[in-house]
Amino acid sequence: MRVFLIVLDGVADRPSPKIKLMTPLQYAHKPSIDLLAAGGVTGIMDPVAPGIPVGSDTGHLALLGYDPHVYYTGRGPLEALGAGIDLQPMDIAFRCNVATVSDDWTVVDRRAGRISDEEAEQLSSVLVNLSNRLSLDAEVMFKHTVEHRGVLVLRGDNLSEKVSDVDPHKEGVKVQMPRPTDSSENARRTSEVLKEFLIKSKEILENHPINIERRKKGQKIANALLPRGAGRLPNLPLISERFGVKGAVVAGGAIYKGVCRAAGMDVINAPGATGTINTDLESKFRTAIDALNRYGFVLLHIKGTDSASHDKNPELKARFIEKVDMTLGKYLDKIPSDVIICLTGDHTTCSTVGEHRGDPVPILIHGQGVRIDEIDRFDEFACSKGGLGRIRGLDILNILFDLANITKMYGE
Repeated sequence: MRVFLIVLDGVADRPSPKIKLMTPLQYAHKPSIDLLAAGGVTGIMDPVAPGIPVGSDTGHLALLGYDPHVYYTGRGPLEALGAGIDLQPMDIAFRCNVATVSDDWTVVDRRAGRISDEEAEQLSSVLVNLSNRLSLDAEVMFKHTVEHRGVLVLRGDNLSEKVSDVDPHKEGVKVQMPRPTDSSENARRTSEVLKEFLIKSKEILENHPINIERRKKGQKIANALLPRGAGRLPNLPLISERFGVKGAVVAGGAIYKGVCRAAGMDVINAPGATGTINTDLESKFRTAIDALNRYGFVLLHIKGTDSASHDKNPELKARFIEKVDMTLGKYLDKIPSDVIICLTGDHTTCSTVGEHRGDPVPILIHGQGVRIDEIDRFDEFACSKGGLGRIRGLDILNILFDLANITKMYGE
């Protein structure tokens, strides 16, 4: 048997007055997802612990059974892995925003006016050889991922992840240049390397043709990098070692690819998978279901639900859930009968406040041997009465691989 885990990012929510005091899952018409719930077992889950909001990085670590308190080394290295960078053990990696800042480094827009992939890619290309112009002996790599996002990697001797975030996480405040967060010489040196790179990169980006054109159009320019989440490569027990199966992920965003790659899973790129609300859902489902012929475990990640919540648009979130449901309905009969299907989210993203929250997330499991409960729809309230009860995200893979008759017995 095989396991198919479908993750709708940030799908759980709170009731919103914009949609008749319902959650987007309640408001959406989703017959295919509800069909899976009616023929399976449901419940709610806390990714790490009740009331603890998690990021997409820590949330996905938990879904794969890795306690973030033990294994989390920062978002940066996971983003870098997902961007296709082969990290070395001593590399320091950062998650990075391409942003708009004023002359005095006050943040105007953390997302540079939602700059396009094409523009961001062209801007990042001019930073490739910038390391050669640094006075300090270190290699610095920047790679664009999706929209305004990218990764920054420092490579060299005597570097440390003990440096502060440059990104202030809000607009209208000044950027704080990197500083060491411990007293080591390595941390001091790393903060100096990073500071020099940021200053030189701003000088180059200011007058790039892309930004000259954006100024003419009255658009916000993308003239600064805001790194955060410094860390080193995590050392995770591999999925293949834990369960004896090969795993694969189909996702658009770098962070999801990176978490799975750190767990030893293969990354399969679906055509048209953008990591945004405009992703090609049919391509992603087709690619993931095809992968079930070659892998014992496939994770399909879908981002649009989270994006709509961050934009505080519960109606858009509900409409996107309906698009997912319609696409799933087209492919349900193509999923082999011996596959255990699980559909859930990695965390709650509240569309009222536009942030991740610590509310539990609904989960359904469907397949041969599942003890079917009496719940016939998939949402936060219905699933709270389901047969799984309230579980931890950390336990999901153990449950799924047990249902697939793969988990080994503990003891004799």
